[in-house]
Amino acid sequence: MYDAPISETRVTQNEMKITARGVQVFYGEKQALINVDVDILDHTVTAFIGPSGCGKSTFLRCLNRMNDTVASARVEGEILLDGENIYDKRVDPVQLRAKVGMVFQKPNPFPKSIYDNVAYGPKIHGLTRNKAELDQIVEESLRKAALWNEVKDRLHEAGTGLSGGQQQRLCIARAVATAPEVLLMDEPCSALDPIATAQVEELIDELRASFSVVIVTHSMQQAARVSQKTAFFHLGSLVEYGDTNHIFTNPTDPRTESYITGRIG
Repeated sequence: MYDAPISETRVTQNEMKITARGVQVFYGEKQALINVDVDILDHTVTAFIGPSGCGKSTFLRCLNRMNDTVASARVEGEILLDGENIYDKRVDPVQLRAKVGMVFQKPNPFPKSIYDNVAYGPKIHGLTRNKAELDQIVEESLRKAALWNEVKDRLHEAGTGLSGGQQQRLCIARAVATAPEVLLMDEPCSALDPIATAQVEELIDELRASFSVVIVTHSMQQAARVSQKTAFFHLGSLVEYGDTNHIFTNPTDPRTESYITGRIG
């Protein structure tokens, strides 16, 4: 099981956003995650790296209970958001996902207008009292996603008509519109060209001022560019977690070094 280095154990409760202890995931008889312990900090970008099939996306989906949608999935252990167990029977997964937003690998705007894509979450969660408040949330969310200036004159055009990079930023705007506290991103740039990737990476850096951001990425270069903390997963286990600079320049575990240098993965 992963043991936090001494430097990692000095995190105060105020800095922690998510605390996971003994998290295990099974799909039927197959175990996908083994005893994951990790503390995810607020106002920080945390990158999950590791080979395909290592469990990083599975763990990401545990953080907003997306695994609930998989009939064969079983999650054990404890995940606390601000000290509250998100797997408590009294927790409504829909309300949880308003607090823990998610952006997926492939841009997936709704077949609606740009405006309605962003307004959808605030509407269903009853976050506004009138059209003026909804207009304000839509504008603020598009500004946070660095998209407002590009779309402000075409809000009622289809979101699916935007470029790939714009669609992904629209999905980010949609995710932040419900005022989440955590933003999960599963390979958010893998379907984008280098220019759009650079725009999204710059945006991720800006978003950490408002959110705790957790990103799964296959690109070690991307993890090094955008994150302050990095967790390395291998064969369903969390092998090592710490400051990104430390993980990439002086990893503690030989498996981490083997992955970083390309000998495994």
